[in-house]
Amino acid sequence: MTDTPPVGGQPAAPTPQPSAGLPAEPVDAPEGPPARLWDRMRDDPQYAPEHLALEAVRRLGPEAVQWAARARAEQPGVSADVLADQAARKFVNLARLSGAVSGVAGLPGAVIDVGVLAWTQARMVLHIAAAYDVDPLHGDRATDLLVLQRVHKVAESARLALGVAAGRERADALFGLGGQRPLGRVMLQLGVRLAQMAGVRAAKRMVAKVIPGAAIVLGTWANSSATKDLAKRSRALYRTRGVGVPEPRQR
Repeated sequence: MTDTPPVGGQPAAPTPQPSAGLPAEPVDAPEGPPARLWDRMRDDPQYAPEHLALEAVRRLGPEAVQWAARARAEQPGVSADVLADQAARKFVNLARLSGAVSGVAGLPGAVIDVGVLAWTQARMVLHIAAAYDVDPLHGDRATDLLVLQRVHKVAESARLALGVAAGRERADALFGLGGQRPLGRVMLQLGVRLAQMAGVRAAKRMVAKVIPGAAIVLGTWANSSATKDLAKRSRALYRTRGVGVPEPRQR
């Protein structure tokens, strides 16, 4: 690229260029599930984990790509294992703070808290994938999330459920098929499904703690422990896949 011609006999300063391969602006990645995702999960709580996984890849995958590129630029020669450890530490710390983030008592607060925790964990998994050069934007990452977060035992059933959720998403967008079920029952089902996704073994305990007038605080130990376990599984999975060959993205 040619620099701007000199003006008044003075040499022009070179035009600043962005670093090659790095986005010029930070990717906007929400700290918790976006409002439209909450609406989608509330309308279809049975498939809440699938909706969250699909949206996480769409909304959080670009952030993971950018993070990995910048981390490698700032730490030349850094290994994938070190980057994965950095991502795990960051999001385990965030997971400790995800309990009671809503400040809302009762069942609604519990649902929001476990939803934020599941979203934070998905964010971590995609960062760990990027650390090992596994494309966090690939559609298979949604399948990985559901298997790693133990929503489904095998990839085949996860893919089938994702297909159902995606179909429901399209149908709702076209025909407005949001449910008209009692809100309390919907919130209870949504909370249990998200708690299972987040690895909060206390899904039953969470429900038991829904006492009128009492605030719900998910223990920081439970949050960080579940997230640490997920980080170990994620590193084990992506360490074997990170061969430096990008996967073709699904269209």
